Amino acid sequence: MDGGVIGDGYGPCKKARAIGFNHVALEVGDIDEALAFYGRLFEFKLRSRSKTSVFIDLGDQFLALQKGRTQPADDGRHFGLVIDDKEAVRHALAEAGVETLPGQFLDFLDPWGNRIEIVSYDNVQFTKAPNVLRGMGLSHLPKNEKAMKELSGKGMALN
Repeated sequence: MDGGVIGDGYGPCKKARAIGFNHVALEVGDIDEALAFYGRLFEFKLRSRSKTSVFIDLGDQFLALQKGRTQPADDGRHFGLVIDDKEAVRHALAEAGVETLPGQFLDFLDPWGNRIEIVSYDNVQFTKAPNVLRGMGLSHLPKNEKAMKELSGKGMALN
């Protein structure tokens, strides 16, 4: 694919435009075990909790952990979790005895087989609004040259 627009939105019916993610939901075996596991790796705040699910704040987005995982471990299917310090995650994974998966990325499986790729905020186009970063205590996070070039190429450069 050449990166062009799929559908122009002006055919017989105007289509809605996908603009981002509100949340990702992962199925886990046990909510308390999931909180303990992810709490060893990441600093986070709970948004809400029930007997069968928990919601972890990611600023203006959230991660939902829901009880009920029954399928086998994920192989290629994954999501990229954007973080502020990739090396801190690498260290936390080692301390927790979690093996990283082979390949060029920092991927791992949680105890329920959910595959997570760790992505550094400075290296991706994904950008939190300045007010959201400020509210998260992360207003100091920069973007690297490659990410800035990609954003500039789309007319989305940060000022």
